[in-house]
Amino acid sequence: MPQLNKLRTALPGGPGGNTAALPPARLRTALTVFFALDGFLFAGWVVRIPAIKHQTGASASTLGLALLGVSAGAVITMMLTGRLCHRFGSHAVTVVCGVLLSLSIALPAQTHSALSLGLVLLVFGAAYGGMNVAMNSAAVDLVAALRRPVMPGFHAAFSLGGMIGAGLGGLVAGGLSPALHLFFLTGIGLVVTALAGPELLRHPAPRAPEQADAPSAGKPARPLDGRARKVVLLFGVIALCTAYGEGALADWGALHLEQDLHARPGIAAAGYSLFALAMTAGRLSGTLLLERLGQTRTLVAGGATAAAGMLLGSLAPTAWPALLGFAVTGLGLANIFPVAVGRAGELAGPGGVAAASTLGYGGMLLGPPAIGFLADWLSLPVALTTVAVLAGAAAALGYGARKAAHN
Repeated sequence: MPQLNKLRTALPGGPGGNTAALPPARLRTALTVFFALDGFLFAGWVVRIPAIKHQTGASASTLGLALLGVSAGAVITMMLTGRLCHRFGSHAVTVVCGVLLSLSIALPAQTHSALSLGLVLLVFGAAYGGMNVAMNSAAVDLVAALRRPVMPGFHAAFSLGGMIGAGLGGLVAGGLSPALHLFFLTGIGLVVTALAGPELLRHPAPRAPEQADAPSAGKPARPLDGRARKVVLLFGVIALCTAYGEGALADWGALHLEQDLHARPGIAAAGYSLFALAMTAGRLSGTLLLERLGQTRTLVAGGATAAAGMLLGSLAPTAWPALLGFAVTGLGLANIFPVAVGRAGELAGPGGVAAASTLGYGGMLLGPPAIGFLADWLSLPVALTTVAVLAGAAAALGYGARKAAHN
């Protein structure tokens, strides 16, 4: 069982290092492309939510119920994807889910009621959830082989893809219908999967020497002891707290800027793009932060920063301070999720990734419906302050996890 401490950085072949060959650079690049594609497609959908809300005639609460379809589909497949990765390999499952996600993103724009929207979002959520567990499992294997905490780099690609997808959505929001826009994204997704997928399928997941006795694809995972289960659960809850904020800003950030702060549609769409840009910058520096500060300080500082940023973003009286708050929130949340999922994967392999991801993405996907109900009951700005509350909780739990992380 891998030790729950800071990832080692010994050079391959050096004293205490990994004598096995490093994973092919092209394999790492292909996996990075899938992370970017995932963020690109998801952001392309979320920036069109205001238009699809108008198209379906949904209220805030009924839209929240429809968005629950994404949550339900994702959580169900996340519970199954860990087993599929053990049987067929995380690389193959990533490619299949990439195809399904690309096809399903065109469906929401074809709906004209909240009920039909919720049903097609079940399909979209299933593909999204499966892809996230599979590609994170593949990334954990690469991190173990490289012996460097490079997981934030993969999630930086997700954020960069989200920034590009949101930026493109903002540019075309005024002149292109949601149906044409999302159909165009389907084509892009299928082309990217066709180009990057064969590289993943050609290479098996790399394994570090200490993983020689670990379960391989097609074999059941060893059961975890009670302490290990608790640690996986702890990191899953940390992932949930921070992913709640990502989901809330993705689905409600543009609406808050446009509806409450009277920003133009292009500025409103830029809110998520700015948030994604800040997350990308934070994650690109994530490896350096983890090597310099360790996991506990990174988690605590990130949660506290995100809490302060979201209080500004949700309660600011005008759009520009709110945009600044969104950016600060992105910087704070940037490395919490990748650290949490990576630690769970180190401990329990694809099953640990699936468990932490189910909790984490459950927060991302269950958060928007909760925000919708709170917005109807109170107001959208007040509902968004729950992001700050959970970011603070992530900081507290990160500090509480210091004994498990030995930082």
